[in-house]
Amino acid sequence: MISPPPPPDLAELEHRIGALLDLAQRLADENRRLRLNHQQMITERSQLLSRNEQARTRVEAMIARLKALEQSQ
Repeated sequence: MISPPPPPDLAELEHRIGALLDLAQRLADENRRLRLNHQQMITERSQLLSRNEQARTRVEAMIARLKALEQSQ
């Protein structure tokens, strides 16, 4: 019968726990940065949509004026 491997020693467990804590901190930092970046992108998208709508409105107004000029001639 094969016996189970011996449990890791305390120093190895401390090392593993430390590595996991470091990883958890890095992931939390990355998550925070990604959430901030996401919020900035949402804001930028909203601004771009607004600018696009303004430009579309101006172009439509120009087209209407050109049509009116063409019909008056």
